[in-house]
Amino acid sequence: MLSAFPLVLVLYILPMAKGFNAVVVLGIILLLINQSEQLQSSQTHTLLRLQLLLNYPDVLSSWNSSVDFCNAEPTSQVTVVCYEESITQLHVIGNDGTPSLPSNFSMDSFVTTLVKLPDLRVLTLVSLGLWGPLPGKIARLSSLEILNMTSNLLYGTIPHELSGVTTLQTLILDDNMFSGWLPEWLGSFPVLAVLSLRNNSFNGSLPDSFSILENLRVLALSHNHFQGELPDLSSLTNLQELDLEDNAFGPQFPRLGNKLVRLALGKNRFRSAIPTELNLFYQLHWLDLSFNRFVGPFPSSLLSLPSITYLNIADNKLTGMLFENTSCNVELKFADFSSNLLTGRLPSCLSDSKDRVFLYAQNCLATGKENQHPLPFCRNEALAVGIFPHSKKSKPSNFALAFGITGGIIGGIVLLGLIFIFVRRLNEYKTINKPTTRLISEKASIAYTSKLLSDARYISQTMKLGALGLPPYRTFALEELEDATNNFDTTAFMGEGSQGQMYRGRLKDGTFVAIRCLKMKKSHSTQSFMHHVELISKLRYRHLVSALGHCFECYLDDSSVSRIFLIFEYVPNGTLRSWISEGHAGRSLTWPQRISAAIGITKGIQFLHTGIIPGVYSNNLKITDVLMDQNLVAKISSYNLPLLAESAGKVDHRTSALPKDSSSRTRASYEDKADVYDFGVILLEMILGRPSKAKSEVEILKNQMK
Repeated sequence: MLSAFPLVLVLYILPMAKGFNAVVVLGIILLLINQSEQLQSSQTHTLLRLQLLLNYPDVLSSWNSSVDFCNAEPTSQVTVVCYEESITQLHVIGNDGTPSLPSNFSMDSFVTTLVKLPDLRVLTLVSLGLWGPLPGKIARLSSLEILNMTSNLLYGTIPHELSGVTTLQTLILDDNMFSGWLPEWLGSFPVLAVLSLRNNSFNGSLPDSFSILENLRVLALSHNHFQGELPDLSSLTNLQELDLEDNAFGPQFPRLGNKLVRLALGKNRFRSAIPTELNLFYQLHWLDLSFNRFVGPFPSSLLSLPSITYLNIADNKLTGMLFENTSCNVELKFADFSSNLLTGRLPSCLSDSKDRVFLYAQNCLATGKENQHPLPFCRNEALAVGIFPHSKKSKPSNFALAFGITGGIIGGIVLLGLIFIFVRRLNEYKTINKPTTRLISEKASIAYTSKLLSDARYISQTMKLGALGLPPYRTFALEELEDATNNFDTTAFMGEGSQGQMYRGRLKDGTFVAIRCLKMKKSHSTQSFMHHVELISKLRYRHLVSALGHCFECYLDDSSVSRIFLIFEYVPNGTLRSWISEGHAGRSLTWPQRISAAIGITKGIQFLHTGIIPGVYSNNLKITDVLMDQNLVAKISSYNLPLLAESAGKVDHRTSALPKDSSSRTRASYEDKADVYDFGVILLEMILGRPSKAKSEVEILKNQMK
C-alpha cells in the first residue's frame, strides 16, 4: 500500500529540491502518503451487532471490539474490505447445513442494522440460516453492486424497492424459498450482468423486459416452476450462460444470441425441432437438451462445434442417420444420445475413446454394445411423430396414406442424390482452389461462468466510467478492427515493443482507440485465454488507460488462437515527461497540476493493487508510461499482465530474483514495494523538473528506501 511509502524519500528529495518552497514540497509528499484506512467506531459497533443477531456463528468467533476489521486477515469464509474509511465489501459464508436462526430472529431488524453500512457495494451472506421475507429497506444500500444471499431460508417475493438500486450488477438468491412471478421491473436494471435464482419456487412466465437486459451475461433460473414461451433473447449479445433446467418452458426453442458458452434446457417441455442456427454457436461448451420432446433430425454438426465439451440430447424424439465418418471435436468429453430414434452406425470418433463418456442406448443403431431397438421401431415412431394428424376432420384413407409415403420416399431419394452430386462437385472445386492458409476470426467474450457466481469479490467501476463517457467492455469483430485501421495500414502503426504491435484506429462512431496486437507463440483454444481476458476487462478506472474490449483470431483447421487484439482508449495528449521536462508545446505543468497528476498516479497504483482481484503488481512503471488526457488527467498505461508476458515470452526479473520458497505474503510485499519505488523515481522527476542524470541517482534512492 502507498501508506507504507518510506519517509527516507522525504529526507532524500528535500535537499535536492533547491529553489522550491520546502514546505510546499513536504506538503506534496505528505499528501501522497496519507492514505490510511481506519474503520469508524460506529461501523465496528454495527458489525458486532450483526454478529449478535446471527446468534454468534462459529465463522465469526474471532470478532470482538478490539479487532481492526479493515486490516484483518481475510479467510475463505469471512472478508471485510474498506475503502476511504468505510466498509465497502462484507462476505460471510457459513457452514453447509447451518440450521435456521432462533424463532426470535427478525429479518427486519437484521436488515435495519445492515443498512447502517451505507457504502456497501458487495454483500455476501451465504448459509447463515436467515429466514423470513427480504425487507424492502435493503434498497437503502443504494451503492450495492453485488448481492449474494445463497443457501438461506428466505421466502416471499423479491421486494419492489430493490428496483431503485440502479447500480446492481449481480443478484444471486439461489437455494431459498422465494415464490411468485418475476416482476417486470427486473428488466430495468441498466448494468445487471448476473441474475441467478436457482432452486426456489418461482412460477409463471418470464417478463418480456428480460429481452432488454443488454449487459446480462448469466441467467440461471433452474429448478423452479416457470412455464410457457421464453421472451426473445436474441438481442442479449453478451449472454454467456443460460440455465433453465427443470422447469416447464416450451414448446418452441427460444431465440438466442450465438455467444452462449453454456446452454442448459433439460427437463422442460420443448417439442420443436433443434434450429439450424445452433451450428453457429462457436463458443458453446455445454449443451443440455435432455428430457424434452424435441423432434426432427439431429444436427450431427453439433458434435464438431469448435468449443463443445458436453452434449446431452437424451430422452427426446430426435431422428436421423449417424455415420461412422462423422467428425467430433477432440475436446468433447461427454455425449448422451440415449432414448431417441437415431439409426445408422455410431461415429468412430465416439466409439474409439477410452477417456470419454458416450451413451447411446435405446436407439436403433447398428451396434451390439448397448441395448438397441430393432430398426422398424425407430421408423414407426418417427412416422408417428412426423405425420400424426392435427385434426380429425380430414383423416386420409389407407391408400392415400400409402401412396403419399411411397411418393415421399422416392422424391427424397432423388433429392438426396442431387444434393450428393452437388456437394461432391462443390468439394472438388474447393479442393482445387483451396488457399495455402486460411484464418477464421472469432469473437470470444469474457467467460462469466459459475466462477463469477462464487468469486464476485471486486468493486466494479462501471457506474463511474459511465459518467466519464467510456463504452462498456465488449468483444470486437476482426472486420471492425480492419476497418478502423484501414486494414492495419502503416499509417495507423504506432510502434512495436516486447508486448506486441500498437495501432491507432477509428471506429465507425468516430471514437479513436489504441489496438495492441499479440501473436501467440503456443497453440491454445479461446477458452484457455478466458481468465486472462477476465482480468483485462477489469482494467477500467479514471487513472488507467482503460480496456474497451478484445478480439480473437483463430486458425480454421484447429480453432487455436493465432492472434489476440486488445483494444484500449486512445490518450492523445502526450506523456507526463513531455509535460514535465520536455516542455510540451512550450508549456509545463503548474504545481497544482503536478500535485493532481501525482495523486492520480497513486490512485491508479492503488486500484491496480486493491481495486481488482487478483491485484496487478510489479508494473515496471516509468514516467513515459503515464499519459495525459485532454483534461491533463494522468493515466497509467503499463500493466504487468500474464497474457502480455506470455506472448512476449519474458519474465519479471525483479520478482524472479526472490527465493522460490518465499511466502505469498513476502512476495506480495516485495511486488507492492516495487511499484512504490518506481513511483518515487517518477515523483523525483516531477519535483526536480528533469530526468535523473544517471542510474546511480536512482540506485541511491532505492537503497535509502529499503
